[in-house]
Amino acid sequence: MIRPIFYRILCGLLLAVITVTACRNPRKAGSKKTFSMNLDQNLTSMDPAFARNQNALWMINQVFNGLVQIDSNLHIIPCVAKSWEISEDGLSYTFHLRNDVYFHDDPLFPGGKGRKVIASDFAYSFYRLIDPEVASSGGWIFSDKVKDHSSFSAPDDTTFRIRLSKPFPAFMNLLTTQYCSVVPREVVEHYGRDFRSHPVGTGPFRFRYWKEDEILVLLKNENYWENENGKKLPYLDAIKVTFISDKQSAFMSFLKKELDYFDKVDGSYRDDILTKSGKMTSKYKGKFRLYKRPYLCTEYIGIMVDSTKAITRNSPLRLKKVRQAINYAIDKPKLIKYLRNGIGIPATAGFVPQGMPGFDSTVVKGYHYNPQKAMQLLKEAGFPGGRNMPQLTLSTSTNYKDLIEFVQGELEGIGIKVKVDVSPSSSLRDLMSKNEVNFFRGSWIADYPDAENYLAVFYSKNKVPNGPNYTAYYNKDFDQLFEQSYYERDDRKRYLLYQQMERMIIDYANMVPILYDQSVTMIQNNISGLNINPQNLLILKTVQKK
Repeated sequence: MIRPIFYRILCGLLLAVITVTACRNPRKAGSKKTFSMNLDQNLTSMDPAFARNQNALWMINQVFNGLVQIDSNLHIIPCVAKSWEISEDGLSYTFHLRNDVYFHDDPLFPGGKGRKVIASDFAYSFYRLIDPEVASSGGWIFSDKVKDHSSFSAPDDTTFRIRLSKPFPAFMNLLTTQYCSVVPREVVEHYGRDFRSHPVGTGPFRFRYWKEDEILVLLKNENYWENENGKKLPYLDAIKVTFISDKQSAFMSFLKKELDYFDKVDGSYRDDILTKSGKMTSKYKGKFRLYKRPYLCTEYIGIMVDSTKAITRNSPLRLKKVRQAINYAIDKPKLIKYLRNGIGIPATAGFVPQGMPGFDSTVVKGYHYNPQKAMQLLKEAGFPGGRNMPQLTLSTSTNYKDLIEFVQGELEGIGIKVKVDVSPSSSLRDLMSKNEVNFFRGSWIADYPDAENYLAVFYSKNKVPNGPNYTAYYNKDFDQLFEQSYYERDDRKRYLLYQQMERMIIDYANMVPILYDQSVTMIQNNISGLNINPQNLLILKTVQKK
């Protein structure tokens, strides 16, 4: 935690920064609106090419823009690109850029003034993701979809083209990721790797100061091009980010109104804020506002089904009826109520979470709690009451030990003996990526708002080590539908293919969907205009502070 005296020094620095900015502006310094928030972990980078975790995504989204963006309902809307066309074969994308978007002012530009964004900037920014010398964590965005740098072209300053190697209907959704932000070549090449801490973008806020693990300051981009109902964005003058790692200390700062925004409800103070039904406790009613919204994240238990692996060959998990019994044995509403204070939605459909376009629980019907059905399936599998069934080992990371111990109790209730193996998150991911665990807790968070992102987890060509098919699921009919979906441009028809694939996975029961997560956001009463979306992407350009 930041020492109080040093914290005051940092806040003094912020005040000085904002005051200096006010001198350049006719408005009085006292009218400045600073939005204060905390991140419990340091930023890894402010470079869009390395936007690989939530903290980086959130901050990069304030400083940079892409061709397109999402609204609060996950619809794709224009950004730097004002319009676009897609060829009939789904291989060529042509974007027409706005003529009034400028990079932030920076000494590396002539006269220190940010220059206009042109199409070749996007060609440079996108190739950078697949350039082996950059080694971007976002290489997957284009690596299997384009040939090389020639796939990105700029016929003129306001026309940008992308040529795909094969159709990918979710491609426009993919372009909304923060990896696909536009960056200025001359600035990136000047700083090299240090661009991570000297970011220059086109977004509503510009970078001012970052002392790692302590404070980040972003200031209003006075030359920003977007407006809302005729009013120039953004409304805020500055964003101040602290990095208090202790969540309870950070929450106390929020209660003292030192923070305007607080994200997530930690177990250490969850009961203080939320009732078991997920409502705000009477203690805090009226003191701040709390929002719960669907979050595109599925918590699940994976079951490896490749019987050629020694770890699976003699395991009862190789039997479909055992896997189905496990699905029926877990009381998901009870888990959410008592372990998460009502945060989450029982995953009684498929792997694709509620909030995702195309989600339909009336078409994709998963497993509801039914212990009698579970015991009947165990009996049919040759293990009546769990007799003669060897003990299973269920692997989890430290943070989810309580959730998995609940599952352990549910399974023992129908006669299945379970040992819980707890290891650090990184160690468990390593084991999963090598197919060295056959019963494990996992989660899948959407990189972009299309169900293809979830179904790819079960595509056979994504088996370990080529991808995240950790359950080693293989079904040629599933693969055929998955590949067919790439050629279906009609969203409604594509969703029908997705739903058909999900029903196959549900029947095979190679995973147990536990819950569809929800984001919990708390804001002070004088804050308005916060855009809350199912991707939990922080958008501050429309926020106002009274």
